[in-house]
Amino acid sequence: MNKMRSVFVAIIFSCMPLFLPSSSNALENSECMDCHGDSSLVRTNSQGIKNSLFVEGKGFQYSIHNINGITCIDCHADVTELAMDQEVPHSLTLGAVNCAGCHEEEAVEYGKGVHQQASSKGLTIQCYACHGYHDVVSSGNLPVLERENKSCLKCHEPAKFHNWLPQKETHFTFVQCTACHAPDTPHRIHLRFYDLAKKNFLQPEAVLSALGTDFDGFLAKFDEDGKTDDLNAEEFDNMVFALNRRGLRASFHAELVSERDPRIHQITKVAAKRTCEDCHAPDSKFFESVALYFVDRDGEAHQYAVDRKVLESYSVNNFYVPGGSRMRQLDRFGILAVAGAGVGIMLHLLGRAVTAPLRKRRKESATHGDEA
Repeated sequence: MNKMRSVFVAIIFSCMPLFLPSSSNALENSECMDCHGDSSLVRTNSQGIKNSLFVEGKGFQYSIHNINGITCIDCHADVTELAMDQEVPHSLTLGAVNCAGCHEEEAVEYGKGVHQQASSKGLTIQCYACHGYHDVVSSGNLPVLERENKSCLKCHEPAKFHNWLPQKETHFTFVQCTACHAPDTPHRIHLRFYDLAKKNFLQPEAVLSALGTDFDGFLAKFDEDGKTDDLNAEEFDNMVFALNRRGLRASFHAELVSERDPRIHQITKVAAKRTCEDCHAPDSKFFESVALYFVDRDGEAHQYAVDRKVLESYSVNNFYVPGGSRMRQLDRFGILAVAGAGVGIMLHLLGRAVTAPLRKRRKESATHGDEA
C-alpha cells in the first residue's frame, strides 16, 4: 500500500506543472506588433535618413515563417524582454538576424557563390535582399519570371550581359536564372495547366474536379501500365482527352526550374552554362526530370512525374525537346511541305535548264520572221 501511495504522489507532483501558470517570459508576436503594426513607426539614422520599422501584419500572418510557427524573437533573439516604461522598450541597436541558425546548408552553399565573394569588395548582400523581410510567402502559383527571376532582376539587368543568348526574353521568362548560374543544382521541367484565353494558370482544384479525383488519386486514375509513380506518354494523352471531354481545353505552360536544393544558393558567374547544346539536345540532362506541377490554395506544391517522351511528342506553349524519337504530327506536315516546295523548285529549275535551247531557237525564229 505504501508503495502504491508513493507512486500516486509521484504522479501528482509530476503533473502539477501542467496545471500551474507558466513562468516563461517568452514574448508573443502581438506584443511586438503593438508598436511595429503602426505604419508611421520610423527610425532616423545618423545620416538623417528615416527607415520604416513597420511590419505589415497580414503579410507576416501568411508568411512561410509564421505558418511554420516561427516567432519574432526566434529571429530577433537578442530581444528577451520588453521594458514598457521606456520610450523604446528594447535595445536601440539589435543584432543582425542569423538566418544560418536554421538554414545551415543554404548558408554553406551561399558562402561558395559570387554574392558572398562580393563582401571582399565591401558589399554585403544579406539573405533578405533576395528573400524579403517579414512577408516571405510561397510563390509557387506564379510564373518563374515572377517567382524567382524577379529577385535577380532587383539588382541585375540581364539584357546587358546576355547578348550572346538568342531569344533572350523567352529564356528570361521560362528558364529560372539558377538553371544556368547554379549549374550543380538538379533541374526539372514543370508542366502546368494554362488557360491561353485568360492568360493564367488553371486552378488545380478545377482540374481535379473535372477529372473526378483528388491529389492522392490523380496518378492512379490514369494508370495503365501498373506503374503509379509517373504518367507515360499514352496516359498523358488520355488525361488531356478526358479534360477535353469535360470542357477544359487546357494547354501546357513549361518552365525549366531548379529543384528546392541548398545548392541553388551557390550562384556562379564564371562557370555559368553558355553552350546551347547543353539544353537543346535530345539527351540533355535538363529534360531528364519532368513533372506536372500543381499549387493548391494553401500554397503547397504537388508534383507528379511525367515520362520525358511527353515533351518529345506533345506541344507545350514555349518549347519541346529537339530531336525527339516521336515526331509530332504538325512537324511531319511541316517537313513534308518544305520538302515538297524544295522538290518543286528543283524540278522547275531543271525544266528551264533542259528547255533553254528550245526556247532560244523559238526566240531566234520569231526574230527572223519579223525581219522578213
